Amino acid sequence: MSQTSLNDVLHQLMHVYRRQLRLGIQRYQLDLPVTHIRVLKGIGRTSECTAHKIVQHLGQDKARVTRVLNELLTAGLIIKTENPQDRRSLFLALTEAGHDMLKEIEALEDETAQRMAGDLSDEEVATFMKTASAMIHNTSECEARDAEQLEGVCQRSAQDG
Repeated sequence: MSQTSLNDVLHQLMHVYRRQLRLGIQRYQLDLPVTHIRVLKGIGRTSECTAHKIVQHLGQDKARVTRVLNELLTAGLIIKTENPQDRRSLFLALTEAGHDMLKEIEALEDETAQRMAGDLSDEEVATFMKTASAMIHNTSECEARDAEQLEGVCQRSAQDG
């Protein structure tokens, strides 16, 4: 498969998945944008969750995550509690309504995954997951190397200046 073909397939897959999620969100009448859903899932899956952990997990900027957290607080889906180890940070947790919403989201995601997998065998799905995980890992390693190189360039620039 040529690189252009791989790029096209990855792009199409990403858009099909997002479109299926959006249609499911409408069908389930979930009144949350995808970013809010990702934050809600992150809070539900992370013990002693903090805003900093969500920022790291999503790779989003702090201001955007803060805005989403405030909207989830206002909607009554999450609460903040004191972090006894660090008074400067707060723990985030789901409310009962947040847990209920997360159950609906998980059902929607399961339905979407089943629809996309269609008549693929368990073996084909496992192969896809292994391949996609390897691609994610490869990208993460490249990002880490790029960040290290950028940090070195910035340090040299500061020393020169």
